[in-house]
Amino acid sequence: MGHDDESGMAVFVPSAAVGDIINCRIVKVLSSYAFGIIDEMIRPSADRADRGCEVKKTCGGCVFRHISYAAEIRIKENTVKNAFIRLGKFSEEEFEFLPILGSDITDRYRNKAQYPVSEDKNGRVICGFYAQRSHRVIPCEDCLLQPKIFSNINAEILAFANENHIPPYNEETGKGLLRHIYLRRGYHSGEIMVCLVCTRADKKAFAPLADSLMKKFPDIKSFILNINPDRTNVITGKKCVTLGGNDSITDIMCKNRISISPLSFYQVNTPQAERLYAEAGAFAELTGNEDVLDLYCGAGTIGLSLASRAKHITGAEIIPEAVENAKANAAANGIANADFICADAGKAAKIFAESGRSPQVIITDPPRKGCDELTLDSIVKMSPDRVVMVSCNPATAARDCRYLADRGYRLRKVRAADLFPGAGHVETVALLIKSQKKGEPKL
Repeated sequence: MGHDDESGMAVFVPSAAVGDIINCRIVKVLSSYAFGIIDEMIRPSADRADRGCEVKKTCGGCVFRHISYAAEIRIKENTVKNAFIRLGKFSEEEFEFLPILGSDITDRYRNKAQYPVSEDKNGRVICGFYAQRSHRVIPCEDCLLQPKIFSNINAEILAFANENHIPPYNEETGKGLLRHIYLRRGYHSGEIMVCLVCTRADKKAFAPLADSLMKKFPDIKSFILNINPDRTNVITGKKCVTLGGNDSITDIMCKNRISISPLSFYQVNTPQAERLYAEAGAFAELTGNEDVLDLYCGAGTIGLSLASRAKHITGAEIIPEAVENAKANAAANGIANADFICADAGKAAKIFAESGRSPQVIITDPPRKGCDELTLDSIVKMSPDRVVMVSCNPATAARDCRYLADRGYRLRKVRAADLFPGAGHVETVALLIKSQKKGEPKL
């Protein structure tokens, strides 16, 4: 981002780096900011570095592969800090801002990939990633964020689709069969799930592929069709049909064996997620006597990682398959002090608040839109001693922390964690504690 010297307007320039001196051409002007492109590089920034990738200029995935990783995490750390100060309206003196948790692995770290399927000008089936701000598929034979084996599996799927004339989905017409290739791989276990997102459950068309892939790649333990007939930007549908192997794969997370289904939330960077969850556990300051409510719990990974240090863990999640995964994960790891309910976070929190149950610690890990007011109001009503907020969106995390801070909680500390090297996202974990009342001992 730069500024127009005459107007003072912010100008966003893709592939620019802090410290670049450039000639920039403005291509779009809005009321308070503009977009530009680099016409000439006069003097490059010291932060510039070539971190590889043939399609980084056209793919919409990575936005930081043109600068060093040290510069990337510096930007991400400042993004989180500025969100809490500027959007959350917290002063720097109010809370402790801890150094970012950078990633030791910056390539091949993702355990999940979703490749949109399309066709090229010659009618050949292709897959890749969407170009920036579009739904035009950029073919990508080998994404440097994904395990190499994903590229080998994709090549086999595309060859099968072309040889058997399987039509790719067309967003404009709503016709076609194959929408996305969706792959998951257990980081520690190596187990792979192949999930093809299709408009209908055409078992006959894909059964030979399931058989051949599972023979060629022994690590494939699950081959599933996910059915999404709707004309929507949402990738997966609600129905899954297993054509080969198991309904799920397993991995190890924070020393627990975790079952992962196609619709379960599971952090894409396993080693960094383990560090993030360890930080959330440290923030929770558990002594073994606490009832913990884990909202937006997914497959239960955060709550189960803390079960040995808590009196009881209750997880809440709206996706039924994820709840079943969470229950199975607790049983598989011999964790008896955890239960899980299928409800959205707001309703689950409201049920708890109305039942009179009083968790001493509440953990939230909401989607990018953050917590809704029902959830936050119910948290306030339950009056836990500590709230640990994990978030993939620092802006909504800062907003939600401000909401709680205005209702009796104090933001104590915040740390950023980079789970997405190369990409623009950054995780945040924050601790809020109940404000001390007169006559109460200090927390």
